[in-house]
Amino acid sequence: MRVCFLQVMYYRENGEPRGFGFIKMSTVEEADKAMEMFHRFDLNGRPLIVHKATPRGTSLRSLGRKIFVANLPFDVDDERLEQLFSEHGKAVNAQIVYDTNTRRSRGTGFVAMSTEAEMNDAIANLNGKTIGGRLIQVNFAQEKPR
Repeated sequence: MRVCFLQVMYYRENGEPRGFGFIKMSTVEEADKAMEMFHRFDLNGRPLIVHKATPRGTSLRSLGRKIFVANLPFDVDDERLEQLFSEHGKAVNAQIVYDTNTRRSRGTGFVAMSTEAEMNDAIANLNGKTIGGRLIQVNFAQEKPR
């Protein structure tokens, strides 16, 4: 695998690392392989969370139709969330929300579906479904006020 670009993000105020960064691989296939290899990799006692970044200025909403999922079991990761929603269409992107201090799942996530019909189908079929002993809540995502 060949890394083309690497950037660690730092706080402007004190120069301390923010705990995340970006890596650009030479091909999409290598990026997918790196994500598979290093997601949940233990680095000094902390599991790495690795997923695709979206270009600056885009959001999950611009990638497709955005869904909010709550009350997920804490062991559900991005891949499992995407797999669950892929049963109802093309899940363009799925992201679990992690606590920034503990790096543990907050039990919520977002999924972008490729069409509005797929989004509606996923919401209708998955809202109230039991996953890992928990009734998940699935609904349209709301934009955060700025």
